[in-house]
Amino acid sequence: MSNPDPAGKPAATRSSNAGRYLFLLILGLVVGVVATVMLLNTWESRKTTQDRLPDALMQIQQWHTDQLKMAMEQNRCSATDVLPHLQALRTLGNDLEPAFPKWRDDERFRTAAAGMRAAADKAISAPPLSCQSLAGTMKSLGDSCKACHRDFRG
Repeated sequence: MSNPDPAGKPAATRSSNAGRYLFLLILGLVVGVVATVMLLNTWESRKTTQDRLPDALMQIQQWHTDQLKMAMEQNRCSATDVLPHLQALRTLGNDLEPAFPKWRDDERFRTAAAGMRAAADKAISAPPLSCQSLAGTMKSLGDSCKACHRDFRG
């Protein structure tokens, strides 16, 4: 009898090796996808466990500042229109040091935060009665914000 396979293995054995290789390839792809998903979930959870207070505080302050700018553009600069936003900015100023604990002990940061609160206190104690005086108040508040951003914004 003549045997076409020199190694003496039947043809069915040779085809089962291809199936094993295909199975290992698919298994490797599945394990790779699962590992990638787990890695991405871990990375995402690290990002979400970071403190969101600093960003939220800055966004809310920016919103109130934008509301004051809109009031000037619409020529609605009476004390009743702007005082709530000035009071909110002053209240948010109390949270600056707790929101940024790594800079809490830095003298420049404390000075800038105190400057922001002082500008808001001045604006609340003598509310702007015209858009021109509101523009001056906004410049004062903006300068106090820029003092901090110049040194600490990344």
